Amino acid sequence: MTTASAMPGFMLLNGSLQPIAFNSEAVQILAYPTKPDRIQHATVFLNDKIRSSLLKHHSGCDVAFVKEYRSGGRQYICRAFNIHCPVQENPLCSTALLLERHCSSETDMRDLLLQFDLTPREQETVTLLIEGLTSKEIASRMNISPNTVKAFLRLVMVKMDVSTRSGIVGKIIGPHS
Repeated sequence: MTTASAMPGFMLLNGSLQPIAFNSEAVQILAYPTKPDRIQHATVFLNDKIRSSLLKHHSGCDVAFVKEYRSGGRQYICRAFNIHCPVQENPLCSTALLLERHCSSETDMRDLLLQFDLTPREQETVTLLIEGLTSKEIASRMNISPNTVKAFLRLVMVKMDVSTRSGIVGKIIGPHS
């Protein structure tokens, strides 16, 4: 079962970088250690937090957000997506922000992989998969054939009770981190 802290925070911002929509996880991540239900005006709070903690610089059309954000002892990857709406000149929403929990150390990753009783070669395969490598790239790094990589991934899927490569990534990065 996933906890709220494992879920990514999501915000939609207008052209002035003010939040126009957000999920409760975004408030929880940015408000820590304050309980989100204690925040009276979440939109005002998020607007301040975006400008003070998430915005790297803003000059004219040049907007840059931080790549990482630390909330308590947890580290989050901050991803910004520009949204272009050809229907309107001044789009209601111009940016989507995603705050995803980051698995920070290799030791944490190894501990997670051990929970699924993976062999060392399966662990190595999953670690490379988490880095975003294709089966062909994983095979090259491990000096094995792409078919062997696919066999390792199928075994991992059975052990993790998932049916896709993204399911493996979700089990490692999602609810356990």
